[in-house]
Parts: sequence; C-alpha cells; structure tokens
Amino acid sequence: MTDIEAVKKRHQAIIQQLSDPELISDWEKFEELSKEKLRLDKVIDKYQGLEEIKRRVQENQLLITSKEDPELVSLAEGELSQLRERQRAIENEISALETTELLLNEENFQEDNRQRQETYSDVIIEIRAGTGGEEAALFASDLYRMYSRYAELAGFKSQILDSKPTDIGGIKEITFEIAGENVFSKMKNEGGVHRVQRIPSTEKSGRIHTSTATVAVLPKPKKSEIKIRSDELKIDFYRASGPGGQYVNKRETAVRITHLPSGIVVTSQTERNQLKNKEGAMSILEVRLLEKKRSEEARSFSGKRNTQIGGAKRAEKIRTYNFPQDRVTDHRIKKSWHNLEKIIDGDLNQIISALQKTDAERAI
Repeated sequence: MTDIEAVKKRHQAIIQQLSDPELISDWEKFEELSKEKLRLDKVIDKYQGLEEIKRRVQENQLLITSKEDPELVSLAEGELSQLRERQRAIENEISALETTELLLNEENFQEDNRQRQETYSDVIIEIRAGTGGEEAALFASDLYRMYSRYAELAGFKSQILDSKPTDIGGIKEITFEIAGENVFSKMKNEGGVHRVQRIPSTEKSGRIHTSTATVAVLPKPKKSEIKIRSDELKIDFYRASGPGGQYVNKRETAVRITHLPSGIVVTSQTERNQLKNKEGAMSILEVRLLEKKRSEEARSFSGKRNTQIGGAKRAEKIRTYNFPQDRVTDHRIKKSWHNLEKIIDGDLNQIISALQKTDAERAI
C-alpha cells in the first residue's frame, strides 16, 4: 500500500500552495491541485479509519487473552470477527482508490464542484456561419436564439457585444456575453462545430440541406488577469453597417479597437452610442488576449478556438440537429434527444447535464 506518511506530507504541501493568494490567477494549476487534494483527502480518511479499526482489534485481542471476565471475552470475540471483516473491507477500498486513482461517481463529483467552483464564471460566446451559405447564417441565428433563451430560462444575463446580420434574418457572426453563477461550467462543452440537417425555407424542391455553424466558448477573464494600457490601443469610430434600422449608418457609433502589441482587432456596433460599443469591444478584446495567452502557454483547456471549431467543415462536428427526424445527437457522448423544437427554444438542460456527467466520469 501507499506510504501514508508520504501522502500526508504531499497533502500538507498542497494545502500550503492552495493558500497562496497568487495561485488563483493560475486557474489550471489551482484546479489541478484541488483535484489532487481531493484524492489525498479520501486516501487519508480511509487510512485513519483503518488505524482506528486496528486499534480496536488490538484492544479486543488483549481482552480475550486476559480471560478476566467470561462475558466480556464473549462480547470481544464477537466484535473481533466484525472488526476483522471491516478491516478487510477498508483495505480493499484503499487498494481500489490507489489502483483507479479515485474515480469519483456523479454524486461525489457534484459535491466536489460545490466545494471548488470554476475559476471562471461568465463567458463570451462567438457563433459564426460555416458551410452552407445563407442557410448556415440562418442556423447561426437559431443557435444564438437557443443560447439566449437558455440563458433567460436559467436566470442568466445575456448581452450582444457585436453582430453581423444578413438581409434575410440570418447571422454571419455574433459575439455575446452570458453572465451568471457557474455559467462557464455549463457552457464550456458547447464549443465546436454544430451541424443542421433540414429543408431550408428557400428550398422549393423539398431537398434536405446540411449546413454548419461554429461556436467558441471563451471564459471571461478577471480584471486582474489582463492588463491593457491605453497607449496600446488604436480606437476608431465609424458608422454601423447592416440591414435595416433607423440608427444604422446615421452616426459614427460603431467602434473598432486595435491592440497594437498583438495586432488583434475587435469591433462592436450593436448599441446606439459609442461608450457602450467601446465597452463591448473591450470585453471582446480582453477575452481574445486571454485566449492568446493561454494558447501560447499551451495550457488552455477550452480557450483554443481552433481546437473547438476546426475548419468548420461538415465532418468536423460535435452535434447534429436533424429536423426531419426530430433529433439532436451529440457525437462526443453518442447520445440523442428528441423534441428538437423545444431544444432550439432553449431547453438544453438534458444535454448540458449529460455532458457534465461525462466530465464527472473523466474528471480524475
């Protein structure tokens, strides 16, 4: 079995590291240490239980050997049998913990998550039309509505930061924020290529089309994580473009911000005044800079847009929305759900829960 003293020493070292205020800025290291501490907590608890059983076994053996009180000896002999059985059971549990690296069941995982919340909560989501022309843009619009409705039903707040609509109601691309408790833990698995199979409203022959849209889920950084100096920015104002609207092309309310050191360019034109659009553009810029930072460090687990969306080809999919068969299939967990219209209307709880369950089973 494991050297329990070495385990205790490592456990104490982890506690000291977790108490360092600066560690919270390194979210991946913090999560890694938290998981290891949970494993060691359970191993230590089992060993402590085993030591207590061994102590009681020894006491009963001494009592039986003394033969001072026949009645107590009889009780000790009965208890000794139970204690040895319990000792074997605990030893088997410890062995299982060590050989399986303490795989947690769903109930334990949920409790652990309550004790150690995700470092990031709010997210910024980017949806882009992929393969399929105008139908892909319409599908991107459907995905935005699905997530915004989910946010509304869950009691989260959502806000569009930038959008490029099409003339017939589709969306070329849209960037929006969802804020609320544990949003990132719920939304992080939505990043990837989404595929739709349906008969477009523009299709006269009734032929089923396949189109795609890409989704990137980006954790919104804490203010202390990303430092942006004003002299690093080039800010331009211009007239908003897009279909319709009395405010479009009337005033220079749209904002374009260029981050000179990185070359990253972001825009925002959804609001009617420059200040709000500037705030939206800055939020997008902060997320892009965090993504770049994590990517360069090769330590991002969901921040790499290329990992999430690939090349936006039809085959590179995480989920398919099949309207003729009224079915949504997540290909990562090989699970399907029906009542597609309800799902598109924001009822994502079953899908998100299934993905979180899979995360729990793979967590450690």
